[in-house]
Amino acid sequence: MTESQPQYKATILVIDDAPDNLALMSGLLKDLYKVKVANSGERGLKIAQSNAPLDLILLDIMMPDMDGYEVCQRLKLDPFTRDIPVIFLTAKSEIEDEQKGLDLGAADYITKPFSPPLVLARVKNHLALKAATDYFRDKYDALEAAVLASFKK
Repeated sequence: MTESQPQYKATILVIDDAPDNLALMSGLLKDLYKVKVANSGERGLKIAQSNAPLDLILLDIMMPDMDGYEVCQRLKLDPFTRDIPVIFLTAKSEIEDEQKGLDLGAADYITKPFSPPLVLARVKNHLALKAATDYFRDKYDALEAAVLASFKK
């Protein structure tokens, strides 16, 4: 019998200035995923731009100093972080707020108070989409390299 490979645990960054929200989200996600937390937009950007890759970011909008919209915009402008799906998790429930978040590049928008099963389902779905996208991007890159190598012969 062969040893089974350890199952990959996706890494999720939760950015929120409220300690209670960070604790709630960490508690909800920690059994299924690796969870990192940041209590400010600036700290969240530093974690996201470090060499430890992230699979998903849950982001609050209403934070002092740098709001979630600015954090999302900076993430999407950075080549290192632009492909990380961002889900806004916020009390801002106006259609204009949702539209602004999605226009800035967020993959999803969940309003508080939220349903834990809904958050878990959306996290799971966005992680699956990212895994599929990454897989096909890698296949495309390998195929492109093979085609370019064949022309150099």
